[in-house]
Amino acid sequence: MTRFPLTLGAAVIAALAVAPAWADGVGRIEDGVAAANPKAGTPSTLIDPDFKLNVIAAGIDPLENPSGVITNFGMLSTGVLTEPDENTYLVLDHNPGGPTPGFDYGRHFVFQGHENGAPLAYVTRVNLDVPRSSPHRITLLTPVNPATGQTGFGAIDGSTFNPFTRTLLFTQEAGAAGGVIQLTTGWPAQLNSLDAFLGKGGYEGIHPDNKGNIYIIEDTGGATSSTISPVNLNKGRQPNSFVYRYVPNNPSRIEDGGKLQALQVIIDGNPVVFGGTTAAARDADISAPAQLKLHTPGTSYPVKWVTIHTANAGDTAAFDANAAAKTVGATPFKRPENMAWLPGSDFRTFFFDPTGDTDSVAGDNPFLQARGAYGAIFRVDLRDDDDRDGDDDRDDHHHGASGDGKISLFFLGDHNHNSFDNLSFANEHQLMSTEDRGDLLHTELNTLDSVWAFDVRKPSKDPIRFIALGRDATSILHGEDNEPTGLFVSNGSSSKHSMLGTEDSLDGARGFVTQQHGDNILYEFVRKPEHHEAFRD
Repeated sequence: MTRFPLTLGAAVIAALAVAPAWADGVGRIEDGVAAANPKAGTPSTLIDPDFKLNVIAAGIDPLENPSGVITNFGMLSTGVLTEPDENTYLVLDHNPGGPTPGFDYGRHFVFQGHENGAPLAYVTRVNLDVPRSSPHRITLLTPVNPATGQTGFGAIDGSTFNPFTRTLLFTQEAGAAGGVIQLTTGWPAQLNSLDAFLGKGGYEGIHPDNKGNIYIIEDTGGATSSTISPVNLNKGRQPNSFVYRYVPNNPSRIEDGGKLQALQVIIDGNPVVFGGTTAAARDADISAPAQLKLHTPGTSYPVKWVTIHTANAGDTAAFDANAAAKTVGATPFKRPENMAWLPGSDFRTFFFDPTGDTDSVAGDNPFLQARGAYGAIFRVDLRDDDDRDGDDDRDDHHHGASGDGKISLFFLGDHNHNSFDNLSFANEHQLMSTEDRGDLLHTELNTLDSVWAFDVRKPSKDPIRFIALGRDATSILHGEDNEPTGLFVSNGSSSKHSMLGTEDSLDGARGFVTQQHGDNILYEFVRKPEHHEAFRD
């Protein structure tokens, strides 16, 4: 058994009293942090001076029901760090139960998948209604199989609560081995794979809309070019990931079948499609004029949902969603990470964020940067009469030139703002995004990650740096840097009427973020009381 020293330092202090201090408009981000931390030593994580970070859980915190090598929140007993990823905050109207019979586990929880590779990825539940020192604070929801010592899951990343099925959905970001698993909220959690309905793919972000449709964002990297002549495409990557929508026959039960669709962008009357797997096709996709137009500020283009697979109740065979999307001519993007609904848009407007090439050789190349090498944030506005029952076979005359809606560039990544990942609305107008530059880009630019706040009303306005992430000694020990992830702001409502994406979901909301790849600290960010009062005045 391998052990390693875990130095948490001053960052991990006793958790302060946790209260929902994100209500009454105090979620506005105004000042920010002046600069990102350089990649040197172990700088502290800095947050906007109006806010503070409270520790909710740390990697060394024990599980109340350890199973096999899964013994702690963010670290296996073998010393492997487990990468707790996206957070989902949920308020239940009943005690969901747990390993200890008769104990009232409360109502307020944060769920997270751990991106530890197959076959030991798992899901944890952090109980916010007991002190951090309580033995019932963190519960393992996916115990290992006694016969194999494994959970059978890999790279669990994204998560959401679906109020129509009353279940949690977790994505596995593992290419053709990925997919979506469904968990119940009660104890013991019942889980099942949805591969026959949602397909296999390198899925990450996942969110329902108010009709019970499931939107899925894929993060599957494309082939990398080494071409330098006649045009320098070196380190540019081929767009290879898709934006999906599952339209169920029965919103309350995904397994009753439905249509899986993918987003298609139409530029100059032609759909933007995947060109092929040859080197020539790769380079043509990377350098395409359509990519330049798509990433040009002030432009917008029609979009259409194209059906890539129809599932029926009782289906059991999995299918490759990425391959199916390519076959029907859906539009690939450069590794989208997540999406967020614009609050108050009646689920007609969402933002999603391709992370780009995560390499400064491509990013600082003006030709490639203009085509999304440093990432981007797109806005999609669906038509009011968009057929969210999934009938994409209506005649084109009905759609006219607008298709099912339009896509426009909201923000183009650059040297200082790039590699966008998790998305969440801080309030009705500010969209927050984490960065995931990766160790290579950290080194190339001597810059650690930030969390940004964008004003969606003013696309040309510079974003505010909400958090400048630090770096802990544990991450250095393991040869990597920290990453901000699990960004989530919501009041945790389990109701359809105030689900994530509505304005009501921000009333009394709480905000969470995780500092991953090291001590694995889960934070709640809250406005300082003195700044709360100043804001309200």
